[in-house]
Amino acid sequence: MRNIKLTIKYDGSRYKGWQRQENTDMTVQEKIENVLKRITNENIEIIGSGRTDAGVHAIGQVANFKTESDMSLKEIKKYFSIYLPDDIVIDRVEEVEERFHSRYNAISKKYLYKIWNGDNLDPFSRKYSVHIEQSLNLEKMRKGAGYLIGEHDFTSFTTDKSKKKSKVRTIYSIDITKNDKSVEILFHGNGFLYNMVRIIVATLIDVGLEKSKPENVLKILEGKNRALAGDTAVAKGLYLLEVEYKNSKNE
Repeated sequence: MRNIKLTIKYDGSRYKGWQRQENTDMTVQEKIENVLKRITNENIEIIGSGRTDAGVHAIGQVANFKTESDMSLKEIKKYFSIYLPDDIVIDRVEEVEERFHSRYNAISKKYLYKIWNGDNLDPFSRKYSVHIEQSLNLEKMRKGAGYLIGEHDFTSFTTDKSKKKSKVRTIYSIDITKNDKSVEILFHGNGFLYNMVRIIVATLIDVGLEKSKPENVLKILEGKNRALAGDTAVAKGLYLLEVEYKNSKNE
């Protein structure tokens, strides 16, 4: 039995998310699994490093699957390019040790959120960033983000209501940069809760619009109450940028 690892890029605009669902075939996982069934004649379930929601994009999603096929890696990649829709691309195909698990072996992830901060909507980025007309105070956003660095209970920044799962995560860095009218927020952490990045982004946008003070981010964090934080930022601005593993960035 071979274990094959995929590094995947996709435009999430028209998909209902990564995870296969019973009521739709418009998920990234199902599109990939359908191709695998076609080329191997096996019912294969791929394991993603994590789920992305409807409308969320990926530049470096990682998944793996087990197969009895002796097809070469080059052939597998070729058939993916033929049969997958144009908005899903398999960037790399690698054979890895049998124990490799794309989700359990991941040690950190990077997410990117894009904002178009200008008077006019940019027609070329409208599907891939959120448009905010008002000027954002980036220094205040950076100060607010600073309170989130380190290991914390992020209950206030998730819509996951499970009481069994720990809400403790570690954020290594949040970098906020601007190039012309494009604002990017880069998150690096050991893991992220359901909707965590998008809720943090919405909270920081409130700070940038000066609707909230940077110090309020700390109060929200310590309050451990979802109602204290901002809304959930729209999905189209979010990208799963990279999944890191112990031996190398993508392995």
